[in-house]
Amino acid sequence: MVEPACRVPEIPTANPTVNVHLPLRSGKTLDLREYLRVLSRRWRVIALVTLLGTGAGVLATTLATPEYRATTTLFASLQGGDDTSQLNQGNSFTQARVQSYADIVSSPEVTTPVVKSLKLGTTPAELASRVSAEAPLNTVLVRLTVTDTRAARAAKVSNALADRFAEVIRELESPDGDTDESPVRLTVIQPAAVPVAPSSPNPTLNVALGLAVGLVLGLGLGVALETVDTSMRDSKALAECLAAASGPPVLSSIVHDPRASRRPVSLRDDTYSTRAEGFRKLRVNLQFAEMGKRPKVIAVTSPLPREGKSSVSVNLAATLAEEGAKVCLIDCDLRRPSVASALGLVRDAGLTTALVGKAGVRDVLQSAGSFSVLTSGMIPPNPTQILGSSQFGAVLQDLAEEFDHVVVDTAPVLPFADTPAMAHAVDGYLLVARAGRTSRSQILDALRILDRVNVPVLGAVLNGAPARGDGEAHGYAYRYHPKPDMADRLTALVPTRLAAVVPRRGSSVNGRTAPVPAKTRP
Repeated sequence: MVEPACRVPEIPTANPTVNVHLPLRSGKTLDLREYLRVLSRRWRVIALVTLLGTGAGVLATTLATPEYRATTTLFASLQGGDDTSQLNQGNSFTQARVQSYADIVSSPEVTTPVVKSLKLGTTPAELASRVSAEAPLNTVLVRLTVTDTRAARAAKVSNALADRFAEVIRELESPDGDTDESPVRLTVIQPAAVPVAPSSPNPTLNVALGLAVGLVLGLGLGVALETVDTSMRDSKALAECLAAASGPPVLSSIVHDPRASRRPVSLRDDTYSTRAEGFRKLRVNLQFAEMGKRPKVIAVTSPLPREGKSSVSVNLAATLAEEGAKVCLIDCDLRRPSVASALGLVRDAGLTTALVGKAGVRDVLQSAGSFSVLTSGMIPPNPTQILGSSQFGAVLQDLAEEFDHVVVDTAPVLPFADTPAMAHAVDGYLLVARAGRTSRSQILDALRILDRVNVPVLGAVLNGAPARGDGEAHGYAYRYHPKPDMADRLTALVPTRLAAVVPRRGSSVNGRTAPVPAKTRP
């Protein structure tokens, strides 16, 4: 069998779709729609700068001194000439001379006598700076305009200048100083009238100009801020950051709720909200994070403070307990504990109390409704040594044998060594990032620190994600209104372990009473 000497490569079919790409940081490109979404995220900055530009235009209009313009029109005529040929030549001569007359209006020969006669209280040079003259092409007209802060004075000065200007031209054009023999005569055909409205400032023009300049500067500032901003704006940005570092997946995206500080447990206050569904998604994805061994002791941490790790810990414990599992939440943030205050529990008797031997672990466990809580106890002077001790590992192992899940709220990774120190006692870490706050470098630094302790990072959670514009935050809220006998039928279909999920009429789950419909349909 003879093989061909060469192989013709296949020519790929060209993609008919044409995308407009714009450069972005880190070598990435965005198509036009994504670029517009980037600008929409900065609409507050754009709107603010645009408003400031508009305000500057209004302020400039308000502070500017009104100025009035009065114009006098003169007609240049040639004296003498009876036949048509002489008239045509005279007209051409006059048009050529008129172009030079416009430069004489602001000369001292014209302005000095006017200043003296009107007693303007200014110099001839200052008056000349406020005088302009134009001679339209192919005409024998001269338009003399005076600008002044007073309307009546502008008209008066303009007419006086026109009279003096006509005298100066007659003197210049007379052959022997006899003004009666001047071949050119300037006649006022339209004296200046007192203007009724100022010529400047122009409010419409100033506001429009301020608006345009503010909009351009706002767009530029918005693009610049987006270019230098490396924070995790949405779950897609977080997933790209983790994928670039071969890190864990994004397990869930928790939407921002301004009332979260007043409602620590989302499932208890609003069972069917988008935020509550985000924690349920976290629970399901976390159970499949490690296929070989299901994590039992999960440490929740974040790169820096104020990123919502404690809120995620509390709601994760409540979500795991929603299935009917026994869950224990431990506050191991011995630097700034917050679980006890969020749930309204006693903080002074807790983890450190059991570690020093003043009480047993079960003696200081407290109930938060559907799950148990071991608060931090008194804040020790050496948190890192305590969390890295064998006594701490024994306490977590003891609780792991009694409970189905143990959720550990830890200190931030970057400022302290507490979280890596407890690696011997946990099955995995859950990294929490704050939308719009946590930067790309902080995520990568936290992953590098946790990678050194040989404990897997099970996944990441984006907390405070925008309700709109996030690829993982899909709203599908609903209200639970069963028929009178529907709750009993649903409960019979659910296994005993999960029966607590479906509330009966008049019963309570996580402190909430199942609604009873006022009227039912047959």
